[in-house]
Amino acid sequence: MVTEFGQHNYWAVILGGSKGLGLATAQKLAQHGMNLCIVHRTRKADLPDAAREFSRMEAEGVKCIDFNVDATSAEKRTSVIENLREQMGGQGKIRALVHSIAKGNLKPMLAQEQPSLQHDDFQLTIDAMAISLYDWAKALVMETMFAPDARIISFTSEGSTKAWKNYAAVSAAKAALEAISRSIALEMAPLGIRANCLMAGVTDTASLRMIPDSATLLAHSQQRNPMARLTTPGDVANVVYLLCKDEAAWINGTVIPVNGGEHLQ
Repeated sequence: MVTEFGQHNYWAVILGGSKGLGLATAQKLAQHGMNLCIVHRTRKADLPDAAREFSRMEAEGVKCIDFNVDATSAEKRTSVIENLREQMGGQGKIRALVHSIAKGNLKPMLAQEQPSLQHDDFQLTIDAMAISLYDWAKALVMETMFAPDARIISFTSEGSTKAWKNYAAVSAAKAALEAISRSIALEMAPLGIRANCLMAGVTDTASLRMIPDSATLLAHSQQRNPMARLTTPGDVANVVYLLCKDEAAWINGTVIPVNGGEHLQ
């Protein structure tokens, strides 16, 4: 395994890195020598599993620190950044900020026998799944912690442009996430920062299974995918790794489908 990132003392900050796409990304980057700062919200019952995964990543020979806190809290963000600066020392720099926060409301707009979507639901979802990307990017810029050639990567979905039942708040958040990423790509480019969104295909994760009638969505996606299978977290993590390489420095401000061609039909 080539550990090209280790020689530079590079770090990745992964928001939402204890499962799903975030965890797969952390595992992949660790294999290639990237030190990790993982911010996650994990239930007490699931903490032993998360701790085992973090230990496996450390076994790759990298540093791995984690914070089980709310990444959308300004106070917690400040505390994490202070601790990370100490761990990085004078030579470490953040090569990648990866946004994989899944915290939103999946409610119908109109309903009689269950709660329906309210203004506050939109606000919470957009704050967590979109605006928090800007909050973290801005904070790390102000602390001059990014490497001269840094990458900001976030995960969007086809729901940013398509209407799915009960997905309105998350759909709005994903559209906002893409817009914020494009603006970061434009306005932070003079600092050497590249920002891109990965539009993952339908992936069988805990977050997806929270969507009502997710089984139908999974079956339909597999049927329309030219590769005749679903996207896996590893598929997405591989592209994050590629975007972190030197050779990807000229990719900026894009939304990249990572779905085996699922979007074609």
